[in-house]
Amino acid sequence: MFSGLGFSQESDGYGVHLPRFYKQKIHFGFTIAGNNSDFRLNLVPNSAFPDTVIGVSRYRVNTVYSQAAKGFAIGLVADTRLAQYIRLRFTPNISFGTRKIEYTLATADRDSFKVFQKTVESVFLIFPLEMKIQSKRQGNFSAYVIGGGGYSLDLSARKKAGSAITPGPNQLDDNVKLMRDDFYYSAGLGTDFYLQYFKLGFELKLQVGTKNLLKKENSVFTNSIDQIRSRMVVFSITFEG
Repeated sequence: MFSGLGFSQESDGYGVHLPRFYKQKIHFGFTIAGNNSDFRLNLVPNSAFPDTVIGVSRYRVNTVYSQAAKGFAIGLVADTRLAQYIRLRFTPNISFGTRKIEYTLATADRDSFKVFQKTVESVFLIFPLEMKIQSKRQGNFSAYVIGGGGYSLDLSARKKAGSAITPGPNQLDDNVKLMRDDFYYSAGLGTDFYLQYFKLGFELKLQVGTKNLLKKENSVFTNSIDQIRSRMVVFSITFEG
């Protein structure tokens, strides 16, 4: 890949690098990225929160929170020219992410509390198709906005459990499961820097899932949640030649 980028060396002799970069119909590259992902939770009304027996006491779900966690991704870039300042981009990538759901359970008289945390580690195959609208180039710099959507496949999604339900707090491991497939929309902005041998880009983007990912099981943990949707903030560095 770096060998191919080396052949793209180009200058107009006045310090402007790659002056005809966006005249080409199509070009390729690769990307590395960091992400911060969590869930958007829609909960059932408090009056409908279920309860469970842990030890000799009966506990009811008191609060449910989603906690964000960091991950990373690597991928490819395929970019095609639609008009002078409009590009169509396909950037398939493999992304590693972690999301957490934290439950607080309390007895009826609130004299005892228990906290349980569900960590969801995922390996995604993500296939984004997005439109990039860029500004007029100023020297070796330009800015852009980007938006679109895509499909993601969670390779770590667990299969649906059988009808047997594990009692007590172990329900959290056995019964909070997510769907494998999701569709999302995305929007973001970025900057491009034209270097001597390749174009370096920095991009910040938000991806929001559209599907309810929760697999319903008859447990205190899944019965307290109505819907789970994904959300991810991605910071990408791209190298294109």
